[in-house]
Amino acid sequence: MNSALVDKSSWTIISESPVPALEIVLPNQTLILAWNQFVYAEGSGDEVRMAFASHDLIVKGTGLLPLLHAIPGHHLASIRQVTRVERFSSAEARFIREIQIRRVEAE
Repeated sequence: MNSALVDKSSWTIISESPVPALEIVLPNQTLILAWNQFVYAEGSGDEVRMAFASHDLIVKGTGLLPLLHAIPGHHLASIRQVTRVERFSSAEARFIREIQIRRVEAE
């Protein structure tokens, strides 16, 4: 597998082929969402919003444009919120500071 890592602890982009799911790693929880449930994404270098059939995600950080550009082709394999210590001990300008997950409730 040929993977391009941007700030090894923040996200993984698989360049050669689409991946079937997105793994979201939080300090106390891991969630896996299938890309076939993906609805849309929008954002900027500081915030990316992703909508899936069952969950909405808000990713906040710095230098997030490569992450945003990997979403349409389903090349984003995983995202991970870095710890406070990792943020201040790394010289990297790209990292995920916060991931908010909200379950979409059926009405």
